[in-house]
Formats: sequence, C-alpha cells, structure tokens
Amino acid sequence: MIKLKHGDWNLTDLKDVSQNGLNVFSCFHCGGGSTMGYKLAGYNVLGGVEIDPKMMELYKTNHKPKHSYLMGVKEFCKIPNKELPGELFDLDILDGSPPCSSFSMAGNREKNWGDKKKFREGQAKQVLDDLFFDFIDIVEKLQPKVVVAENVKGMIQGNARGYVKQIFQALRSAGYSCQLFLLNAAFMGVPQQRERVFFVANRINAPDLVLDFCEKPIAIKNAIKNKAPINPKPMSTKAKPFWESTPLGGLFSECGSETGKMNRRSNPSKPSWTITANVSTYHWNEPRRLQEKELIAIQTFPQDYNFLGQGVGYVCGMSVPPFMMQRLSIEIEKQLLAVYYDK
Repeated sequence: MIKLKHGDWNLTDLKDVSQNGLNVFSCFHCGGGSTMGYKLAGYNVLGGVEIDPKMMELYKTNHKPKHSYLMGVKEFCKIPNKELPGELFDLDILDGSPPCSSFSMAGNREKNWGDKKKFREGQAKQVLDDLFFDFIDIVEKLQPKVVVAENVKGMIQGNARGYVKQIFQALRSAGYSCQLFLLNAAFMGVPQQRERVFFVANRINAPDLVLDFCEKPIAIKNAIKNKAPINPKPMSTKAKPFWESTPLGGLFSECGSETGKMNRRSNPSKPSWTITANVSTYHWNEPRRLQEKELIAIQTFPQDYNFLGQGVGYVCGMSVPPFMMQRLSIEIEKQLLAVYYDK
C-alpha cells in the first residue's frame, strides 16, 4: 500500500504499488474512482461496463483497460459466455455502482420509482431502480468470488429498505452471502463527509467481514492548502448575500435561498461536505465556489487525471473516492480473499 497524503498523488504513482495478483471488473464505473482505489490497493482492474460514451472515453484515457464494454448492463448480460474473455469468469471481485439518484434523499424518491429516465445525454432511458438487479444478473453470469456494490445512504432509509431486502434475496438466490455496511469516507483518509452504503457479498464461505475505519478526519483547510485558484470565478451577486449570511458549515437554504438551496458554505476545521454532481460547495472566507484542483483533492483523485474537458465536479461527484475504495478493498483482500486462497 502506498502511503499518500490526501489528494497529493498521481496516476504515475501506481507503478510503485505492490501487486496482489487479484483481478477486478467494474460495472457503472464512470470515470473510475473505484478503479483507482483498487489499483492503489494492488489489484489488477481488467476493465468494465459503462453506458456513457463520455465517461468511457475518460476511463480509457486514464486507466487503459484491457476489456471495455460501452453498453448497458442488460446488453452486456446478453453477450454469449463463449464470446467473453475467460478471465472474466475467474474474477476475485465484481465491482459496481448502479446509478443511485432514485434512492437519494434529495428529490422525489418514491414518486420517481419505476419511471424510465435519461440521466445523462446520449444514454437510452432506463428504470434506474432496476439497475441493481440487472447488476446481479451479471453476478450470476460471471460468478465472481466477491461482489462489491456501492450506493447512496438513502438506500437504507424509508421505503427504499424494501429494495435492500430484495437485493439480499437476489444475491442469496445467486449463491452469495451478503453484508451491508454504511461507511463514511471521512474516516477512510478522504477529507469529505461522504456516507455511502456498500454491499459486500461472497460465495467462498468466508468469515464475516469486520470493518472499523477510524482514521483521523482531515479538515478541508488542510486538504486544499496550496491549491487555491489564481483567478477564481467570482460569486454571482444573487448568491453572495446568502453566502455571507450562512454560518460555517451551513446550507444556503437556512438563510432563505430558494435556488441552490442545497449549496453549502464550508467549515474550514471539518472535512468537506459531500461532493455531488449538482450541488456547489463554497469556500469559507472567500466568496466563491470551490475550484477544480480543490475538488480533485477533496475527492482524492490524482492530480494528473485527464478530465478531457468534462466537468470536474460532475466526474468527482459521480465517483467513489479512490482512497475510500482503497481502504475497503485492502480489508476485503485481508479478511476474505487471503483466507480463501490460504485454504
């Protein structure tokens, strides 16, 4: 494992990581946040499945995957097994982050369940809340030793908990025992309060995974030190009064803002709020949004990541922080896969 400072690493550093000989394949990989986490932990990521051509272009540019499939998971599942590389049927981990906006606590939630949506240009309409079960179809097809699936905290809140029960049942039917964890990236080396649900399932009769991440949280002022922009875009005259009135760590909506009401003013002594694709995080004493280099550091993306002109906030907001997945995948290797291979 490379010892890295928060946000201060490059893709070129991966050449110094000791390899563990374990293979991963990723679904819904977006720009590859989880992929970078696995690589930092020493795994070999073979490639993945992604429906968004812009995200696939990012992934290929930055990660040089061996096997890439630009298509939806339903389409991938229809590929005859004999037409797929043999190594995909001998995976150590099948990773996936099914699009999760249907379960977010923001927005309409239940009102939108079952609706077909096009959640980014260039994609076919899909029923987002069905994609997790389409992912499990790939689990049944490829039969990996371990399955890791990430989703939003809203998955375990309110009526969405019924989906969790169905997911457990589907994985059990596929031959997997499953555990569910609510993890906070702030205790996993990421300078960000980001709570996410992780399903970890296995078919190798491994003992239960025990997770207790307790790294000291990193304050945002330390995470983005020396990364301030030279000519930051000034705040709009409409937003500035709300920023001025919002207490450190508070929401603009607390001060009456109806537009951008989920926007936040940072607290310099605490980790950043969750970086999302659509919500802006503002500096604590400068009237501006956090800028690209700062977002990259907060998300623990590498400094040399090539965004190919795509919005940094969008790519980071849609991705698993690499350090978060690094910490989790190290424990999976130690507690599950190492035990299996030592038998």
